[in-house]
Amino acid sequence: MQAPSVGGVQVPRGNGAAVRLPRGASLTDFAERIDANPASLVQVMFHLGEMVTATQSVSDETLQMLGSELGYVIQVVSPEDEDRELLESFDLTFGEDSGGEETLVARPPVVTVMGHVDHGKTKLLDAIRHTKVAEGEAGGITQHIGAYQVEVDHDGEKRAITFIDTPGHEAFTAMRARGASTTDIVVLVVAADDGVMPQTVEALNHAKAAEVPVVVAVNKIDKEGANPAKIRQQLTEYELVAEEYGGDTMFVDISAKSRINIEGLLEAILLTADAALDLRANPDQPAEGIAIEAHLDRGRGAVASVLVQRGTLRIGDSIVAGDAFGRVRAMYDEAGKQIDSAGPARPVQVLGLTSVPGAGDNFLVVEEDRVARQIAERRQARERNAELARRRPRISLENWGKVLSEGRAEHLNLILKGDVSGSVEALEHALLKIEVPGDEVALRIIDRGVGAITETNIDLAAASDAIIIGFNVRPEGRAREMADRAGIDIRYYSVIYQAIEEIEAALRGMLKPEYEEVHLGTAEVREVFKVPRIGNIAGAYVRGGTINRHSKARLVRDGAVVAENLTVESLKRFKEDATEVREGFECGVGVSYNDIKIGDVIETFEMREKPRA
Repeated sequence: MQAPSVGGVQVPRGNGAAVRLPRGASLTDFAERIDANPASLVQVMFHLGEMVTATQSVSDETLQMLGSELGYVIQVVSPEDEDRELLESFDLTFGEDSGGEETLVARPPVVTVMGHVDHGKTKLLDAIRHTKVAEGEAGGITQHIGAYQVEVDHDGEKRAITFIDTPGHEAFTAMRARGASTTDIVVLVVAADDGVMPQTVEALNHAKAAEVPVVVAVNKIDKEGANPAKIRQQLTEYELVAEEYGGDTMFVDISAKSRINIEGLLEAILLTADAALDLRANPDQPAEGIAIEAHLDRGRGAVASVLVQRGTLRIGDSIVAGDAFGRVRAMYDEAGKQIDSAGPARPVQVLGLTSVPGAGDNFLVVEEDRVARQIAERRQARERNAELARRRPRISLENWGKVLSEGRAEHLNLILKGDVSGSVEALEHALLKIEVPGDEVALRIIDRGVGAITETNIDLAAASDAIIIGFNVRPEGRAREMADRAGIDIRYYSVIYQAIEEIEAALRGMLKPEYEEVHLGTAEVREVFKVPRIGNIAGAYVRGGTINRHSKARLVRDGAVVAENLTVESLKRFKEDATEVREGFECGVGVSYNDIKIGDVIETFEMREKPRA
């Protein structure tokens, strides 16, 4: 049946039929599903006011709009569902033990060590493994994720425990989150002389999100000022109640440096595993697991540290890990010793992959190299399409009214960062006092802290559609780049009342227009002329754009701005006045600033009102 003509274009009518499409699909993908000509869908999109090519990846919203116009119900497949369907097309599954109960055997617990920086996480693993890992790390801070397996005596038998050392430095929050998702038990290390710190709370939140039991290691009990009882009291505020206080969380007092009560901690881990978890896996099925970390080694190629979760990984197996594939050429344990096989809960380094997988990617063994290559290529294509698709617009103060009217949100989520705790507390107190007529919307502060805006803050803002308020602080490291890539709205303030007014205006839908700087042109000073009663005039060559009379300008020397808030007051071509001079032409420019030198650059710009979303 033909659809009613859309701008004179005929396409098959859906009549409510469902069409499943992957994220980042193109109009060609849609056309194949409904047996239509891709060019006709391009024309339909044109008449709907969208310029889209047939092979261009488009957003979920665009697919939904086109489907609605043609009578189809578009179901955008999530990456997880798409990956599961991809594996099922090869008669493969991930995350399931094959066979029945009789095939399952006990496996070691996988333990993640978390906590605040410099609270002794690596020293603890050093004590457990009797190695010197901490001494070889920059500044004593762990800079990577490592996995290690140790054997301990428990009730007269040898029991293995696998440890994942997750960095405590704030810049590695995303890696720490992946560590929590692969673990059975979290050991939360808290220094008895320091107490609960911001990253202690972050680590605990990751553990709660992963829904895994927590064992608290109260470290540095032999230091002056140590107060283990205070740690127990502080953690009750975060729903971790010690057994001696009637709770169900095991607290163990230790000293990693002096190796005091390390056996007690290992005992607590095994007791928690036996009491709260059923840790069994089938060692006889094809291996599956998680890539903990990976890097490119100049001599050995792609090297991946993987944790086998079920099955047994052997030399010669064909594996696919994320969008990387290959054949296991060699395997090494945590001591660098080459091994032939690795069973459930065993961490190993694998050589033989054609490229570097991402940390957190799942891996599985397949029958042939050809199948591994096909799965990897399909995953690569999916990731590429999803990246090319336009991202879902994030919530910002500008589009808050639109988001509210569409019913997409009921809370305006904020993350507060300031230079001192007093400023943050004052800002939070003032913002929470804002009263908005009606009950349709509320302001919610989901995180606050002191110091620069970090990658952790960007991750949280992306996950919760939050706006970040920076009071006298700026992003550190790669945080600004991450925010731009994720479309996170960061607001910078140095006056507390300005922040309050803008947030209140957004909540009330009364935000004033915002202006942005638009670059107009650049001119290089090649000569300086002294004019009586006027001052210095720059003889300049327009390198790009246009120089306009009366536009705003700044003077740049050796990459540094030497004068701001200037205005192009005179502009001449030879002896004639000009309103503008374009790229490639010479001109005389007067900006009422005398300290002009040959080689300086005059940049012109104007302030334009930003359009509302």
